[in-house]
Amino acid sequence: MADDVLSELLRPLRLSEIFYSRWEAGGEWGVRGEEDSCAVLHYMLSNECFVDFHDDSPLIRLGTGDLAVFPYGTAHTFASRPDAVAIQPLKLVLPERAPGSSDVVTIGSEPADTEMLCASLRYDKAGEPALYRALPRVIVLRREMLTEEPLLHGTLCSLASEIARTSPGSGLVTLRAFEMVFVLALRTALERLTELSPALQALRHPGISTSLVAIYRDYARPWSVEALARMAGMSRSAFSETFRALVGDSPAHHLTVRRLQEARALLSDGSVALADIPARVGYQSNVGFHLAFRREFDTTPGAYRQALKSA
Repeated sequence: MADDVLSELLRPLRLSEIFYSRWEAGGEWGVRGEEDSCAVLHYMLSNECFVDFHDDSPLIRLGTGDLAVFPYGTAHTFASRPDAVAIQPLKLVLPERAPGSSDVVTIGSEPADTEMLCASLRYDKAGEPALYRALPRVIVLRREMLTEEPLLHGTLCSLASEIARTSPGSGLVTLRAFEMVFVLALRTALERLTELSPALQALRHPGISTSLVAIYRDYARPWSVEALARMAGMSRSAFSETFRALVGDSPAHHLTVRRLQEARALLSDGSVALADIPARVGYQSNVGFHLAFRREFDTTPGAYRQALKSA
């Protein structure tokens, strides 16, 4: 079930495009990345670097063979040492990051002794499930843990040589390989690092994960809190309390957000009649749908569709 709920959590993201790069750095160096609507991966091939969120959290050291995953592209700095002062904006180091392209970055004050692979997996922010943002802003999988995950470790080890290939299909293979790394890393965190966040605990909880699969997959069904609680094998009160504690939301509102999220996807599809959307996402009346949409997004479904057309 944990694997099922992870699949359902990631499905609305619609991972689509990738930019990846190989970094060769030496001496003192540092790069400051901005917030972005993408999943970011850093895989250390050699030496080390330090990740800083520029808040009260401690710096994170990444050593050879470590993997860091930033599920929703939280802004951060990565540098050669904790006190590095030669920090450059990422957009200056990499002014062009066209989706589907790649680059080799050479940076630093001395010959390269540090190598890493970086990737940005673009996704549709409108399809971002509420629980996805509750995941840790960074998930670090150490080398020792990765070696115990043969498929993930093997994919990472093959990436360095694969991204250098120019044979037919190489771009698609690289995209799928990084996608696999992303999903496998989240699965590993779900299985081994649930203490990192309540969201991971929710995905791992037998009852709550079952209800989340129902909400994400069958959002159009006329669910009640009582029905979801029965599916979870819990009393209504215990279910609601546990759901809110782990997910950070009530079951009813989480279902509403999932339905409206799908409604926005349908509104972006001009071939779907506006009048057909409420029933397709689980609403019995157009009025109820319009009120819920306006309450959540501060606009009407019709105005939202018109804004998309005008963009």
